[in-house]
Amino acid sequence: MSRRNRLILILASLLASSVPSLGARPTHAEEALVAVASNFAGIAHALEADFERATEHELRITTGSTGKLFAQIVHGAPYDVFLAADRARPSRLVDEGYAIESSRRTYASGRLALVSKSREAADLQARLSSGAFNRLAIANPDLAPYGRAAMEVLAKLGLAERAAPRLVMGENIGQTYALAATGNADLAFVSTSQLRPADRIGSLWRVPAELHAPIRQDVVLLVQAKENEAALAFLTYLDGPAARAKITAAGYEVE
Repeated sequence: MSRRNRLILILASLLASSVPSLGARPTHAEEALVAVASNFAGIAHALEADFERATEHELRITTGSTGKLFAQIVHGAPYDVFLAADRARPSRLVDEGYAIESSRRTYASGRLALVSKSREAADLQARLSSGAFNRLAIANPDLAPYGRAAMEVLAKLGLAERAAPRLVMGENIGQTYALAATGNADLAFVSTSQLRPADRIGSLWRVPAELHAPIRQDVVLLVQAKENEAALAFLTYLDGPAARAKITAAGYEVE
């Protein structure tokens, strides 16, 4: 083979190796807007940092009550992923065409606790049952699944009618926890995931699971994000061992 022909073959080989396949899709960093139920806010930011370290993508997290975030999505808020505190609203988003059915799954299951800033009355179940309190804080049951679970507990214990005049409601479980931590409510039903050793909580009662329906929390991908690489990668990350370990360590159960 002549020298000229050898040069042509070498150049052709180099050109072929530098041109990507027509079917290949270049990977690049994207951003996903994630709506997160208030009870999951703390762990969501920890997952955000871990996810961003592991990928080139970025997340922007907005927190609020599940009902409020649902309403924002229905009215056009440009979220890509919704981490709810229940299963009902992600299911409704699928049914109404806002979310992708195959993406919906349970990412965590929560538990309920009754807490008080006071250390004097350690038996909070007895205090609740006896009515030895002025104000009982719960999350708004119309907006927050943990508030709905709290109402189920009161009904199961036969206390719903007696407690009704003393109820104060936070818009979400975060506000409800603040009412207890500041002493503005004598008792408060909160998520166990909010409890930390350094918290200003004096006593607590971990509510038995049989007193309310399971608090299964679903995630769903919104239709406008079906090609958002950051959103898709985050859903994959949520199913992975690193995320599941963090979620479990934060006080949730994972399936």
